[in-house]
Amino acid sequence: MQDPTALEVLNVKLDRLIDVVSRLAPAAAPLSDLAAEDCFVWTPETGHLAPVPRVNRVALDLIRGIDRVRDILLDNTRRFSEGLPANNALLWGARGMGKSSLVKAAHAAVNRDPERTASPLKLVEIHREDINTLPALLAILKASPFRFILFCDDLSFDQDDTSYKSLKAALEGGVEGRPDNVIFYATSNRRHLLPRDMIENERSTAINPSEAVEEKVSLSDRFGLWLGFHKCSQDEYLEIVQGYARHNGLEVDPEELRRDALEWATTRGSRSGRVAWQFVQDLAGRLGRPLSAGD
Repeated sequence: MQDPTALEVLNVKLDRLIDVVSRLAPAAAPLSDLAAEDCFVWTPETGHLAPVPRVNRVALDLIRGIDRVRDILLDNTRRFSEGLPANNALLWGARGMGKSSLVKAAHAAVNRDPERTASPLKLVEIHREDINTLPALLAILKASPFRFILFCDDLSFDQDDTSYKSLKAALEGGVEGRPDNVIFYATSNRRHLLPRDMIENERSTAINPSEAVEEKVSLSDRFGLWLGFHKCSQDEYLEIVQGYARHNGLEVDPEELRRDALEWATTRGSRSGRVAWQFVQDLAGRLGRPLSAGD
């Protein structure tokens, strides 16, 4: 017959073991309050959407020199927010010409439309290195009553990087396809998101070169909108500088502003919206004035 004292001791030890094991188990991921803010960043380590109370962006009317693509993206975003058909968008081209700024500004402009009656449009940023976690993120967004712009800045893929296949499936190619309440916006310096040498390598080593290249470049075909951003002219660069200076009340002689802005661009070997903003930052600092990007 078993000793009751020994059985009690064993039960105590088992209870302690269970308690220790439960403490070692990872804590449940906190539920994301998607009504808390209009912008979030996806953190796949915890399966959580971290709210962003203050978004780093500029006002839509301060983005100059890209009027045509601005209007196209804004219209696409507005239609999606209203539950109408809209396309995934790839904003590609020259660095510093406002690709990511335009996405964030269009999102804010749609939400601030005084005639808007729908619930707020949400912006969710996913980092390029987290693309392979898209299925988990889409499962969360699909279950929400809100509509989402899923945004990836500086999206590109290198040699031996296979995560682009996850993106292809998530955008259109999977069994379920993209959820109706999600649209994908990406920015990239590469039109096909893949380096040229990677495409050329596929062409030269594959048994069927055309099929191998098609597999690589077909990723960009998942984006219904291709919006190209090109280097700005001198006049467009000066217009951007003047717009920033005027918005921030920087009173400078027009000829002096023009001369200094051109010199600034020359020393950097580039003219772009980013260079214009950096010049205005320097100018405001010299004048002892605070800056506002207008948002």
